[in-house]
Amino acid sequence: MDHRRNIPLEMDKSEFKKLGYQLIDTLSDFLSTIDQKPITSGETPRQIQKILGEAGLPEQGKPASELFSRASDLLLQHSLFNGHPKFMGYITGSPAPIGILSELLASTVNPNVGANILSPMATAIEKQTIQWLAEFIGLGPGYGGILMSGGNMANFNAFLAARTAKAPKNLKEDGLAKIDDLVLYCSKATHTWIEKAAVLFGHGSKAIRWIATDTVNRMKTDVLAAAIQEDLRNGKKPFLVIGTAGDVSTGAVDDFSTIAKICKDHDLWFHIDGAYGIPAAVLPDQRALFKSIGEADSIAIDPHKWLYAPLEVGCTLVKNPQHLIDTYSSHPVYYNFSASEDMPATNFYEYGFQNSRGFRALKVWMALQQVGRIGYVNMINNDIVMARRLFDAAASHPELEAVTNSLSITTLRYVPAGYTGDEDYLKKLNESLLNDLQRGGEVFLSNAVVEGKYCLRGCIVNFRTTSKDIDEIVEIVVRDGRKVHQRMKT
Repeated sequence: MDHRRNIPLEMDKSEFKKLGYQLIDTLSDFLSTIDQKPITSGETPRQIQKILGEAGLPEQGKPASELFSRASDLLLQHSLFNGHPKFMGYITGSPAPIGILSELLASTVNPNVGANILSPMATAIEKQTIQWLAEFIGLGPGYGGILMSGGNMANFNAFLAARTAKAPKNLKEDGLAKIDDLVLYCSKATHTWIEKAAVLFGHGSKAIRWIATDTVNRMKTDVLAAAIQEDLRNGKKPFLVIGTAGDVSTGAVDDFSTIAKICKDHDLWFHIDGAYGIPAAVLPDQRALFKSIGEADSIAIDPHKWLYAPLEVGCTLVKNPQHLIDTYSSHPVYYNFSASEDMPATNFYEYGFQNSRGFRALKVWMALQQVGRIGYVNMINNDIVMARRLFDAAASHPELEAVTNSLSITTLRYVPAGYTGDEDYLKKLNESLLNDLQRGGEVFLSNAVVEGKYCLRGCIVNFRTTSKDIDEIVEIVVRDGRKVHQRMKT
C-alpha cells in the first residue's frame, strides 16, 4: 500500500530540476543584458494593475511551469531595475549574482536563525559575518551584533540598546511614564528613521534636538556641545548622540572624533548611522574621514547598500553586545534554547525584535569571500570615482551646475544656458526634469535640496556603472533639460 499523501505543493526531483534550470536560464539571460534594457517601463499604478489583473483567489491550482513563466514576465518586463548601470536613485545597491544564488540555497534549508538549536550552522555563519563586517570597517574583535532587515531596523535596534544602557534602571518595569525628559541629539541631515524611533518608542518628536549643519552638511559640534549643556541646566536627561557616515542627501560624514569626546565627557551613548557610507572606511585614502568610529557604542551598516547584497539585510554592530541582550532577552518556560555542552549558544532572538528570523547572512558571507577586502576596495573606490566624474562633468558643462560631491553621491542641477532668472523657476524646472527622467527609463536619479537648491542627485552603489554610463547620463540630462525648459516656456 502507498501511504504517501497527495500534496499539491510537492515537486518530484525531475520537475524541480527542470523548473530550476529554466528559471536560471531566464535569469542569466536577464542579467547578461540588463544594461540594454530600460531601467523602468514607466507604467502607472493603474497600468500595472491592469497587467496583473484583478482576479480573485483561485479555487484550483495551476501548473508550476505556467506560474513561473507568467511571474518571470511580470517581474522582468514591468519592474524598476536597480541593478542597471544607470540606476543612481536613492541608495539601493546592485544585487550581486552570488547573493542571488545564495538566497536560493538559504531558503532551501530554511533555518530559523532565532535560536541556535533551530539553526546551528546558519547561526555560526551569521556570527562570523558580523565579525567580518566589523573587521571590514576597522573595528576591534569585541564588537558583536545582529543582522536586520535594513537601516531603519538596524538604527532602531541601536536606539533601544542606548536607552536601556543610559536610562534609569526602572525603565523596564515602570516605562517612560516614570522617566521624564530623556533627550537625544542628531544633525538636521539625519535620516528620517530617528523621527520614527522617537515617536514609536514613546519619546515624542520633541525629544529630538536637531543640531545645525555646516556648509558641507556636517553636524556643528560646537552647537551640539552647547545644546547638551543647556539641556543639563534645564534638568533634561541626555542619553544619545547620533553621528552620520554618509547623509542621504549629499554623502557628508560627521566629525566623529569630536562627537566621541563630547559623548565621553557626558557619559552619552554614541551611535553612528553608517547604513550607507561606513563601508568607505575600508579605503586607505578615506580612513582619516572615518577616524574614531571605534569610539562608537553602536554602528548601523547596510550590506544591501554599498556591499551589493540583494535586499534585504542591514546590521547593528555594538561595542558591547551585552547591551542588546539586556534590551531584548526573555526566557519563557516554553523556550528550551540554551542547552549546550561545549560553549554558550548564541540565540539571536535575544539581540533584536524578531524571534523567527530568516537566513540573511549567507548572501553577505558568500560575497565577502568571493570578493575579499581588496575586491571591495576596488569596487567602492570605483563608485566614488564615477560620482566624481559626474560632478566634474557637470562643473564643466555650460548648462549644468555641480553642487556637491561626497563619497559616491553627486548633486547637480540643470540651468539653461545664459539663464539669469529666479530660483523658483529652476526648482520647478529641475523637479519636472527629474520626473521625466524617472519615467523615461534611460537613467534613474533622485533629488536633494542643498542650501535651498532643488538638485538632481546621483548615488552610485553599483558595480556595473562605467565611465561610459556617466558620460551618457550627462548627455541625457542636458537633452531632457532642454526639452523641459522649452515646454515650460511655451
